[in-house]
Amino acid sequence: MSEPRKILVTSALPYANGSIHLGHMLEYIQTDMWVRFQKHRGNQCIYVCADDAHGSAIMLRAEKEGITPEQLIANVQAEHSADFAEFLVDFDNFHSTHAEENRELSSQIYLKLRDAGHIATRSITQYFDPEKKMFLADRFIKGTCPKCGTEDQYGDNCEKCGATYAPTDLKDPKSAISGATPVLKDSQHFFFKLPDFQQMLQGWTRSGTLQDAVANKIAEWLDAGLQQWDISRDAPYFGFEIPDEPGKYFYVWLDAPIGYMASFKNLCNRTPELDFDAFWGKDSTAELYHFIGKDIVNFHALFWPAMLEGAGFRKPTGINVHGYLTVNGQKMSKSRGTFIKARTYLDHLSPEYLRYYYAAKLGRGVDDLDLNLEDFVQKVNSDLVGKVVNIASRCAGFIHKGNAGVLVAGNAAPELTDAFLAAAPSIAEAYEARDFARAMREIMALADRANAWIADKAPWSLNKQEGKQDEVQAICALGVNLFRQLVIFLKPVLPLLAADAEAFLNVAPLTWNDHQTLLSNHQLNEFKPLMTRIDAAKVQAMTDASKEDLAASQTDTGAATGNGELVKDPLSPEIEFDAFAAVDLRVALIVKAEAVEGADKLLRLTLDIGDEQRNVFSGIKSAYPDPAKLEGRLTMMIANLKPRKMRFGISEGMVMAAGPGGEEIYLLSPDSGAKPGQRIK
Repeated sequence: MSEPRKILVTSALPYANGSIHLGHMLEYIQTDMWVRFQKHRGNQCIYVCADDAHGSAIMLRAEKEGITPEQLIANVQAEHSADFAEFLVDFDNFHSTHAEENRELSSQIYLKLRDAGHIATRSITQYFDPEKKMFLADRFIKGTCPKCGTEDQYGDNCEKCGATYAPTDLKDPKSAISGATPVLKDSQHFFFKLPDFQQMLQGWTRSGTLQDAVANKIAEWLDAGLQQWDISRDAPYFGFEIPDEPGKYFYVWLDAPIGYMASFKNLCNRTPELDFDAFWGKDSTAELYHFIGKDIVNFHALFWPAMLEGAGFRKPTGINVHGYLTVNGQKMSKSRGTFIKARTYLDHLSPEYLRYYYAAKLGRGVDDLDLNLEDFVQKVNSDLVGKVVNIASRCAGFIHKGNAGVLVAGNAAPELTDAFLAAAPSIAEAYEARDFARAMREIMALADRANAWIADKAPWSLNKQEGKQDEVQAICALGVNLFRQLVIFLKPVLPLLAADAEAFLNVAPLTWNDHQTLLSNHQLNEFKPLMTRIDAAKVQAMTDASKEDLAASQTDTGAATGNGELVKDPLSPEIEFDAFAAVDLRVALIVKAEAVEGADKLLRLTLDIGDEQRNVFSGIKSAYPDPAKLEGRLTMMIANLKPRKMRFGISEGMVMAAGPGGEEIYLLSPDSGAKPGQRIK
């Protein structure tokens, strides 16, 4: 048997300037499930996090509330800790970046970088608020858009026309803090020389530490050339003062990731058997994983590993990036009541409902996850109540009434228990790969088989027949054992259900390896309902309460970043013309078009592009129910798209179509006279 792994895991630090909402919870639940799985398997897995407690926003909010920043972050930390605990997110340590461990480590890392020549200084010109006596970040400047003339726009982009610009381009700029007209002022700033680490980052980001989509995005930034990173801010600022530089403070994003180290250091100080260097030292053999959202990839996959490298610490084993949360197919909305705080959810529904739904939707990639509230109700009720818990509730009564609650020995369906045993490695592999959706599908497929077998045996009917009681006990004993297996597989996702099931089963806390055995001649405790169905009225009450909670706000809100700000999707950015010009768009002759057996939307197209033929799958079947009519027609295809392996074969490109969907999809065609293989420019 292999030695237990040593793993340190972090989630992005929630900003100490507001409440946790369901978009945030996606990340912490995802991380917690993975950590619980590792512990379930017997590995040493430590999960640390902290509140991100520095920055101008903290300072200004505290001032507005008439309290100190320290009191503000203490209040928020208490709120965050309570929300996480009730969502069953089991941190080994939840700390704060405003802590002595973080001050010491931030200073240590900065000094190592400075002494190694990786820090530069130069003067920069910024807007300065003459009333507040402070330099203004872009988000604290408002004015008239220089492109379209819309008033009251922030200092870096216009919400009306989408233009981006420098704050100095704004017309009639005003401080969003005091309303004063800002003035331009010079200040000495400190920069981390990120280009020093270009070569290291090119290798490290392609070493398997990142998902492919993330590595590809990072490659774009690397190819464009790295820039020095401004790591300083001027007083007044709530944060740590830079060593030997009075009035200069570390920018919040400098000390925020160091907060991972500081939280672990704080845990080590209270846990003698833990060794900080064994996890963070240059020669560490432990595994280190960060779970983050796609909006803060640049900080974690460029700045952070470069800082660690320059300061002589180890780099992460992997950075696991997830997408945003949408609700009912749209951005979270305050007006629609779908911008839901963690506390509002907890006031109405069990945390395990959401944990399971997230698990059922979370794959390995960076795709956004949609919380469809109608589907949420249906799926939880169907899977957890109708399939998993139903097995125990079906069988327990017969065992208690017919055999005083004792499971009889034996195995009434060896082929079924063999199937459960055989499925375990694949389920474990899916958990390990963070493909929770696949794990849930495989677990529910087992639950379906168990329920079908019990329904086929119908112990409720047999129990009415003379001399069939032994058979009833054998069927129900195996049913309870199969339920136990499912609970073992689901325990990382549903720890409360697992604890209640362990009480009913009268067993010690279940571990992963317990799936290899069956209970025999074993006394059960009284069965109590383990989970109730979601009442759709409670979901409606939750959204209604969210409207009440946020009635003061009139704006719709997207996903929050790691520091609580709102940003565009960095993995779906605007592209330069050169990137568009790289698309190889060609005229294609449709040689053959046919429906794909087993696919509702796909047609298989054989396309002639002059020097070769390509096989392309296209989701246009609804508009072209008689695909043969497409044969002989010219269309346009992207010829240099990477081939995609699908369930039905390899798709070697993409045809161009437009329309709202359904029957209204229209293949694009070139003008008459075009020939197969011609490039479209």
